[in-house]
Parts: sequence; structure tokens; C-alpha cells
Amino acid sequence: MSAQGNQVTLRTLDQMKQEQTKIAMVTAYDYPSAKLAEAGGADLLLVGDSLGMVVLGYDSTVRVTLDEMLHHTKAVVRGATRPLVVTDLPFLTAHLSREEALKAAGRLLQEGGAQAVKVEGCNGVLENIRACVEAGIPVMGHIGLTPQSVHQLGGYRIQGKDADSARRLMEEAKRLEEAGIFALVLECVPEEVAERITGGLTIPTIGIGAGRACDGQVLVYHDLLQYGSDLKPRFVKAYARTGEEAVRGISRYVQEVREGMFPGEEHTFHLHASVVDRLYGGKGRERP
Repeated sequence: MSAQGNQVTLRTLDQMKQEQTKIAMVTAYDYPSAKLAEAGGADLLLVGDSLGMVVLGYDSTVRVTLDEMLHHTKAVVRGATRPLVVTDLPFLTAHLSREEALKAAGRLLQEGGAQAVKVEGCNGVLENIRACVEAGIPVMGHIGLTPQSVHQLGGYRIQGKDADSARRLMEEAKRLEEAGIFALVLECVPEEVAERITGGLTIPTIGIGAGRACDGQVLVYHDLLQYGSDLKPRFVKAYARTGEEAVRGISRYVQEVREGMFPGEEHTFHLHASVVDRLYGGKGRERP
């Protein structure tokens, strides 16, 4: 089965896993990126809190607020109709009280228009994940390298490199599945660990820097297009050089403005001759 052409639902993702059809997920942060990602055939759009770094210029995702996530989610939803739109619960939100976490997740669906939320981590958030699922809010999990915990992890490092940490990730994956998540992001973990986790779950796994065995993959929009992003992690592949082309276009524009070549006659509006005569008292006006 292919999700191409059909509206993607949770059932679609389950079928894709069963039929071993790879799932393609792309981050999107605004109306045009959502439209382009949908036109390119993406199955899921993630309004990731990575927007803090690639759109807002923060040094990490920790500073991103719920209001910022809502703002960008609304724009993405306006630009996409077929993909399933998932939005990150920002830093700390999933660790708040049950009521506060539910309210935040509910706002992303009710006000933002997302169809699901993504929650980073396992310990400390399981009960709130269960509460969201029970309330009818679909939840995607995320383990391995969890950027919201980057300070605690000591930087952006591969997770699950030794037997103990690998087993812990596998245990977390099962606990999250039991809590009711519909899919699980595995970030920066060895391929062998991702393969074991993927094979042991009935829900799809989405990898980013987790090798080839996952049921799907996700990349950041700005990374895969090399659009204003200086980050070049080993697991990223650039499929276009949008940033370089944008710089060339802007440079040509600046040059033509400086040389008086833009705007040209074809880009200029004029008054009708009769209006010019009235405006200048019948004396006319010599046009450039």
C-alpha cells in the first residue's frame, strides 16, 4: 500500500508497517513548507520544536514555547491536506501536571489543527501520555537522542551504544507502546538497536540517524534542502541546494537594483494618458 494520493491516518500508518511500505516524514514550519512537502509526497508532517533552531535562531529547542508551536502549527495545517500533521509538545510541557499536559496537547489539536502530538522521553511522561491517549489525543513517542534533554545528555550524542543503554531503549520502547503511542521516533541510535526495537513493536518506528531498519524516516526540511541550515550531521542527506540558489537569486536582484535595471518597464505601472494630462494640467509628462 502507498499513502500517495490518500489522506494519511493512523490506520494508514499501521497498514504501511504491515505491508512494509516505508513511511516518509518531513518537518514543516509554515504554509509554504507544508505545501511543498505535501506536493513532494510526504506522508507525515512534523511541526518540530526544531523550528526554534532552524526558523527562530535559538541555540536549542529548549526555548521554544507552546504559543510558538501553536503559531507554526496553524500555518502548517493551512498548507497541507493529505499528510498527517504531528506537533511537538515543547520543553517541560509533558512533565507538568496531568491537567496542564492535557490542556497543552488539547490546544495543539483544537486551536492548532494538528492531528497528533509528539512527546520526547519515557520516564516521567508515561502517565501523561496515557492521559492524552485516553482523552482521544494521538501521541507519537520519541526516544534515543531527545533534543529537549540535550543539557542532561551532555550534548548531541549517539544513544544506546553499550548493551545496558541499548536494553534500556528497548524497554522504553515497549513501555511507550503499552502506554498507547501510535508510532515511535528513534533518533541517533545504532542501526542494530533500531532493528531490534522495530521488530519488537506492532507500531511503526520512524528513524533519524537510526539506520535502515526503521519503518520510516524523518528529516528536517531545512537540512534536506540545505536551506539556511549550517548543520551537517552525518545522518543528513541533502537532496537540493536551495540555500545556494536563493543566495544567487538575491545577489542578482541586489545587483540589478544597484544598476537601475530593476524595476524595468515590464514591472512598472502607468497612469492612462488622459489622467496624466489632468494631473499635469494638460501639459503632459514625458515618461521615462
